[in-house]
Amino acid sequence: MLHLSVHYYNHKSINFMRIAKMILTICCVSAMIQAPVVAYGHTGAGPETGNPLLQPSTLPFGAPDFSKIKATDYLPAIEAAIQQQREEIRAIVENKKKATFENTILAYEKSGVLLDKVTSIFFGLVSADKTPEIAETERKVMPMLTDLENEIMFNPTLFARIKYVYDHQYKKLKGEDKKLTEEVYKSFVRSGALLSEEKMARMKEINLRIADLQQKWGELLPSATNNSLIWVNSKEELSGLSEADIAQCAKDAESRGGKTPYCIVIINTTQQPLLSSLDNRQLRKRVYEASIHRSDGSRSFNTFPIVTEIAQLRAEKAKLMGYDNYASFSLEKTMAKTPEQVYSFLRQLIGEYTPKAAAETKAIEDYARKTEGTDFELQPYDRFYYSAKMKKETFNFSEDDVKPYFNIDSVLVNGVFYAANRVYGLNFKERKDIPVYHPDMKVYEVTDKDGKTLALFYNDYFRRPTKRGGAWMSSFAKQSGLRQQLPLIYNVCNNAKAPEGQPSLLTWDEVTTLFHEFGHALHGILSNCRYNTLSGTAVARDFVEMPSQFNEFFASVPEVFDHYAKHAVTGKPMPADLKEKMLNSINFHSAYALGENLAATCLDMAWHMLGVNQIPTAQYADAFEATALKDIGLYDVQIPPRYSTSYFNHVWGGGYAAGYYSYLWTEVLADNIADYFKSHGALKPEVGQALRDKILSRGNTKDLMEMFTDFTGMKAPDTSSLLKARGL
Repeated sequence: MLHLSVHYYNHKSINFMRIAKMILTICCVSAMIQAPVVAYGHTGAGPETGNPLLQPSTLPFGAPDFSKIKATDYLPAIEAAIQQQREEIRAIVENKKKATFENTILAYEKSGVLLDKVTSIFFGLVSADKTPEIAETERKVMPMLTDLENEIMFNPTLFARIKYVYDHQYKKLKGEDKKLTEEVYKSFVRSGALLSEEKMARMKEINLRIADLQQKWGELLPSATNNSLIWVNSKEELSGLSEADIAQCAKDAESRGGKTPYCIVIINTTQQPLLSSLDNRQLRKRVYEASIHRSDGSRSFNTFPIVTEIAQLRAEKAKLMGYDNYASFSLEKTMAKTPEQVYSFLRQLIGEYTPKAAAETKAIEDYARKTEGTDFELQPYDRFYYSAKMKKETFNFSEDDVKPYFNIDSVLVNGVFYAANRVYGLNFKERKDIPVYHPDMKVYEVTDKDGKTLALFYNDYFRRPTKRGGAWMSSFAKQSGLRQQLPLIYNVCNNAKAPEGQPSLLTWDEVTTLFHEFGHALHGILSNCRYNTLSGTAVARDFVEMPSQFNEFFASVPEVFDHYAKHAVTGKPMPADLKEKMLNSINFHSAYALGENLAATCLDMAWHMLGVNQIPTAQYADAFEATALKDIGLYDVQIPPRYSTSYFNHVWGGGYAAGYYSYLWTEVLADNIADYFKSHGALKPEVGQALRDKILSRGNTKDLMEMFTDFTGMKAPDTSSLLKARGL
């Protein structure tokens, strides 16, 4: 099953600036393992020298010292780091010597280290622990960062030096030097450095406005989601839920004011997991409608004005750059290259999917009518409920039967870490001496098979009101040989936390999400690149999800599964018959999962295929969504988009505009790689080492298709593997 992460390096996807550099590079840390670290470059002097964010970290690995950092430290630290960035750029611009790789491209790569450091820490909290103080600081710093982006990307003297190096030295450069030069030059060109003065001025205005709108989106959508609560008066109304789920509903009600004894909190996707268990049909309807209407204006929140203005500005941006639409502009730097390639890929899947989806829906409705009567009409809030009953009847087990075997601690240590040890030789040791920003977090030191320290891995798995929905990976620091920088990687999820003293149990979907997000983490942990800009996950959108989707493969490898799927109380392994039933049921009614993703993907593409004069007004945004889905043959009330337009955070708040297709695209790559592992040995260290050497450690230092071919031996991905892997 596909698991979606929102990891776009996760700084709220500030898609701007050489934040092409900042966001992709993230911060800095010394590789002097156990010693106090002198890192992050010049920290300046003056009134802020006592600010812990402006001081070299004294912790192992250069880890952020959250025991000292206060919310009030971020604003002055970012202001100081911006000023330092300006000084570093000025030094490059005022250099009287002829532009060379060393004094221009490399100098640019070396700039902004302090700003990388501070913003990577700050934006980690913006997404995962957004207190009112953090939110207020975000409102103040976003315009500052956008101004800096415009200053840098539209500095004619700086670009002239970069262009000179690209025009005169690029062909002579080799390896990462050549790739870095190409990436830097193209990032300036794609930002508008070649535009006329008039168009450049308009591009600056667009950048500022999009940044402002995305900030408003980042405030409005979580508020809409957090306020879409379903208050429940009695335990009887929650019939069908497990005792653990009911306890969570009571806990959620208490933490949100206690208006009633229980409440149901919606998650970021359209469908809600609890709908598979709730017996009360009217309550199921309330939950579903709270989800789909959270931000469409029918309640107190309306994101459509933000959506349509962002779409308008993106279309105008593309036009300024000489493209018909934003999709054409955005896709140029991906593996797919063009909208036509994406639509060819999607239509092939839609053709295979549509009859299977119709048959799946009919089977569920026919099943429901056996107990509800021949006139019963299946609704989208019924689908999960009756599908779960069919699944239980077909395989003779339920989710509640298997959840006791999926204790989050065992899944992580005995599953996720165990697989990484067997395949890549990695070892994990918890470091309780490393400060964290929230008590729920844990930190692990990651060492290689030879004992060499590779990284720190942080995890933050439990939901809370200050955390946005979803699951993602990002970093407090990316790996860089030049900066002698070890990666500080983190995963964030939104799992329910059990009461004190009880194990937190996961669904199978949540189990594979842990494996998925750790696949992203491995891409950062195993990076071995010289330049920060090229390291880790700094690859095209339609490649970055491959390592994460591939890592899901290990969740069901028998040896790995048996190692973590042990009863949370007794410690006994899952009985063989239950294990067989569960694993055989993974692809039960799998058309839904593919359909909701296809629908969301096609919505993303539809919005970004529009020209400047084609964007609908906010009033008609909902109607545009319905029309777009009908036009491509995916309008189906039974299988709505995984994310509807008004709460599609990947696209409007994140970095996946015209790029959501990448989840399906990279699933094909991941399935091809999984097939290679199956045929060569699922847990063979030499196979894992080959993947590590040829892909996971390479970042963006080589052509991505070449990397794929180097490992698999395939000249092109085989799309048939996707439907096969999904049981379709």
